[in-house]
Amino acid sequence: MGKGGQQIMAQPGVAEGSKGRDPSEAPRQVTHAELRKHNRFSDAWMTIGTKVYDVSNWSEHPGGSVIFTHAGEDMTDVFNLFHPPSARGLLDKFYIGELVEDSAAPAPTAEEKARAEAQTKFEQAYRNLRSKMITAGLFKLSYGFYVYKFLSQFVLLGVAAACARQPGFLPFVVGAVFLALFWEQAGWLAHDVCHNQLCEMKNGRAMSSWNHALGLMAGNVFQGFSVTWWKDKHNRHHAVPNVHGAGDALNADPDIDTMPLLAWSLKMAELAKSSSKGRFMISIQKFTYLPLLCFARLAWLQNSIQFVWNIKSDGIFDNATKSEDLLKVQSEVLTGFDKVLEQVLIIFHHLWVAVLCAQRGSLGGAVAFWLLAQAICGFVLFSITSLGHNGLPVYEANDKPDYWKLQVTTTRNITGNAFVHWLCGGLEYQVDHHLFPMMPRHSLPKAHELIVSFCKEHGIKYNEASYWKGTWDVLNHLDSVAHEFVAEFPAM
Repeated sequence: MGKGGQQIMAQPGVAEGSKGRDPSEAPRQVTHAELRKHNRFSDAWMTIGTKVYDVSNWSEHPGGSVIFTHAGEDMTDVFNLFHPPSARGLLDKFYIGELVEDSAAPAPTAEEKARAEAQTKFEQAYRNLRSKMITAGLFKLSYGFYVYKFLSQFVLLGVAAACARQPGFLPFVVGAVFLALFWEQAGWLAHDVCHNQLCEMKNGRAMSSWNHALGLMAGNVFQGFSVTWWKDKHNRHHAVPNVHGAGDALNADPDIDTMPLLAWSLKMAELAKSSSKGRFMISIQKFTYLPLLCFARLAWLQNSIQFVWNIKSDGIFDNATKSEDLLKVQSEVLTGFDKVLEQVLIIFHHLWVAVLCAQRGSLGGAVAFWLLAQAICGFVLFSITSLGHNGLPVYEANDKPDYWKLQVTTTRNITGNAFVHWLCGGLEYQVDHHLFPMMPRHSLPKAHELIVSFCKEHGIKYNEASYWKGTWDVLNHLDSVAHEFVAEFPAM
């Protein structure tokens, strides 16, 4: 398959611009201070354990731009959570040296040394927890569960199609609801597939190809979303959730890039201080948040079309959205046959949806049916994903905590009954999923118990709320940011 169909474990080439290492030379010694200097797309070093790798300019990384989210930093935990163990052997081409302590740096104080030792013990503890979960079989796939999930998609679609053919207001509404639920549940399936949860990667690329094929079905055909676009965006989100960046950095969470419509922190809101429209939107964001959710699915359909057809779209305020580095990565991660295939499948998606909606018997009825289904799906799907993170701390890229604490403090679980669990598609265990993204959805309840216990043991707050309480918290957070913004810039 072409680059879009490859997964992380596919054999990589040496990154363009990466100097690599002459095998005849001894590995260089790299200090923490030197590592931090190489923190950009064109000059990107990272560490896994004590090994230093140069991935500068690697725009063809099969996983997309996520590899640059930790340029100049340690990427051990991010790498482990996104890759099977076999992927370690594919890093040799990028290896340049070993991470060492800087002998010229001042000796750490007793307090600094104690803090470093405590952090090392904590990191080892959560890595041991992952090993415990692997041993317990929590990463093993239940084929029956996902056969059921795929087959149930056609039940939802069948009800939607049957209702679309019937006259009257009630079939119109019921059909739109079931079409919305078909898309919503397909979104969770695509999410699971694109996290490699459905195919145990024992056979490397062969299993990867099956996984990608299932992703194309659930994503491009069912949903109308480009799976390559989604994976590039979502992998970065997983690596740095609720992290706000600036300039042309690739170390920021694209899911909170919602300016000028919504600001999740005062720092983000400040980007709109010179725009009267931006200031107004922030001042009323508590009231616009819920209506905007109805348009979120339409926005993703548009973004997918822009991605697979290379239609350039810049952000309005946040320069990170305009990054030439990101545009380069996105333009090269999907090429050749895979690009044409995704284009064809997205066109096919819109064709079958048009045929289904046309069963209403008139152009007006078809458009109304389509719009209602889009609005319902957008509201349900994106209110759930929003509850997973919004209203929780937003960190600046240069001031974020360690990987585990970043994931836990920026993520929220949703509590509720069996229907809520079905509706949320596994993201009711958002915290647990973020810590172990390759764990199949059906194992998350067992993992949840172990993770809650671990967080209590180490004094880490674990966020959980009902759907309604979580939504109220998000609205209050938006209101709080707006009030802070107005107080800081009273001229508005």
